[in-house]
Amino acid sequence: MADCPAMTPWSDANLDDAALLRSALDGLPDALVIADPSGVIRLWNAAAERLFGFTREECVGRGLELMIPERFRPAHDAGFARAVGTGTLRTGTRILRTRANHKDGRRLYVDFTFAVLKAPDGRVIGVQALARDATEAHLRQQAAATEGKQA
Repeated sequence: MADCPAMTPWSDANLDDAALLRSALDGLPDALVIADPSGVIRLWNAAAERLFGFTREECVGRGLELMIPERFRPAHDAGFARAVGTGTLRTGTRILRTRANHKDGRRLYVDFTFAVLKAPDGRVIGVQALARDATEAHLRQQAAATEGKQA
């Protein structure tokens, strides 16, 4: 790598560059959604647009209920409030598979991981979710389980 004259040395100051951070977040292969403590979406990356079908403009400033099926909202809202109130997640770093809404009305199976975002002083300033479409994998697992029961 020392023979690559076009490479610019990394500096931690790059992390203060909002355009660079936006580019990095939009380049993620997984959907990234960040909500403030009241559940209002503040960041919706390009992969979230692809996964859920809603544009950034349709989501930023609106509530998380856009992507949460109605029957799961009470449990989601309770877990979200608990995470914001305590600064911790009961789920830890586990990957959770759950249902989600697509803009076109399809129901998705989505693998989510969550993290609480904290300011340097420890205040909770948001919750982030990374998500990946698991619909095909889930349907394959269901079909295999059904075939196994029939055999």
